[in-house]
Amino acid sequence: MIRLPVVLVPMLLLVWGCGGQSGSQNDVHEEDEGWAVTAWGEHFEIFAETGSLVVGRTVKSHTHVTVLPEFSAPLEGIVEAVFRAADGSETTFRREETLRAGIFSIEIEPEAEGTFDLLFRVIVAGRTEEIPAGRVRVGTADAPGGLITSHAHEDGGSHADHQEKRNEGGGVQAISFLKEQQWRTAFSTDWATEGTVHLVARGPGHIRPVAGGEIVLTAPLDGIVVGDPWPYVGFEVEHEAVLFELTPRVAAGRSLAELAAIHTEKESALNLAEDRLARLERLLPLEAVSRAEVETARGLVTTLRAQHAAAAGDLAAARAGQRGSTSSVGRVSVSAPFNGQIAEVLVRPGEVVVAGETLARLVQVKPVWVEVFLQPDKAELFDGKPGGLSVRGPNGTPPVSFGPDEVRLVSRSPEVSRRTHTVTCIFEVSGAVESLRLGSAVEAEVFLPKTEHGIVIPTSAVVDDGGVSVVYIQLDGESFIRREIEVRAREGSSLLVDGLTIGQRLVTVGGSAIRRSTLVSSGVGEGHVH
Repeated sequence: MIRLPVVLVPMLLLVWGCGGQSGSQNDVHEEDEGWAVTAWGEHFEIFAETGSLVVGRTVKSHTHVTVLPEFSAPLEGIVEAVFRAADGSETTFRREETLRAGIFSIEIEPEAEGTFDLLFRVIVAGRTEEIPAGRVRVGTADAPGGLITSHAHEDGGSHADHQEKRNEGGGVQAISFLKEQQWRTAFSTDWATEGTVHLVARGPGHIRPVAGGEIVLTAPLDGIVVGDPWPYVGFEVEHEAVLFELTPRVAAGRSLAELAAIHTEKESALNLAEDRLARLERLLPLEAVSRAEVETARGLVTTLRAQHAAAAGDLAAARAGQRGSTSSVGRVSVSAPFNGQIAEVLVRPGEVVVAGETLARLVQVKPVWVEVFLQPDKAELFDGKPGGLSVRGPNGTPPVSFGPDEVRLVSRSPEVSRRTHTVTCIFEVSGAVESLRLGSAVEAEVFLPKTEHGIVIPTSAVVDDGGVSVVYIQLDGESFIRREIEVRAREGSSLLVDGLTIGQRLVTVGGSAIRRSTLVSSGVGEGHVH
């Protein structure tokens, strides 16, 4: 078959299956009933339970394949167990269908005695991967073979864990949690690795618009709110976009006939005043009238024009209201003073409003301010630019983090609050702030410039076991041990901890399910039949 690039894994654990006895200080020991091996690649985890290897004898290897990182059991695919000799020649044992979901029963019939490199070639869900799994020996009926001692560990810590598993007198009890259980629940594992986290200052916080980023839109005059256009909550608007239109309200108690008469009267008076002004302007060069008379006539014309326009507007508004017209004649617009979103609408179409009455509230959603209430000693640590900010909402929602380039310290209160005994610090947050709801109460973590280095794990890996922080370390495909840890620092969803070693395989999701399995009857987790 086509040879594909081998994906090297950072660590390899070689362990025995259930029922083994204590052995030497090596990782592996032989037993008549068979052996088991666990190995991890980039895309798959392999857990193979195999009988003794005897030349010319067929033995079944129940190979459990787990798709990473979703930790699911494939329903179809191809899995090969490959024995590679020292000269590079290969003997391949292939299975093209599952026995059950996630389990491939590979029939292995070794053709020759000797020692071979073992690897698994997996073709599942459109992915192909070759996973090294140590070395095996093929023996005879008198001296059956199996997994043999591997080279020195690369993980720096798993050797001790396997010794704990085998040393029943040492007080460490391995916990059985079967693949079928893992596949049925939210479950995931990963390597314990080194990392760096910022020291943080924590405190309750509040999301609010920036200064000037919230405005109340009011009616500029008495009028009737027109229904077109009409904003709604969450409506995104641009600067100077028209949000409301109002039809000016005509003085109460005046009929349409009275308004028409007033308009005619103002129109007639304006016509007469304009004619008189024209005559005076012709007589002025002849010095038949004074300049003061001309200016007085001009002032009268200006006044009458304004009165005529107002009378025309009142008449048009009254006529539109009488026949339910949607004409825009005489309407007054209310526009957006900046880009933003409508947060609240307080009127309805057709509602009568008075000048100054609130119509709606407009907020600017980018950037936002996060007010954080910190202990005084922590607030003083921000003498410059913060290292970032993490915000966690209520009900255990995942935190949202922002880097140092997206966070700016706006201000710090000069006093300690008498009520809360905290100092209010305001941080401006830019970038992808869509998840930060204005008005939300949050738990904020402000990253200090100082960092610490060590073993970093996700918060999802930690289980509260009666007030003690614990994690679960995977020894092989179905065996785990409980390990107490000490949390030194937290940054967002990452924890800096003591009590672990680089290269240990850690349960990052599903530790609570393993804990529950230890609390049920002793009959659970005793093994399974394929």
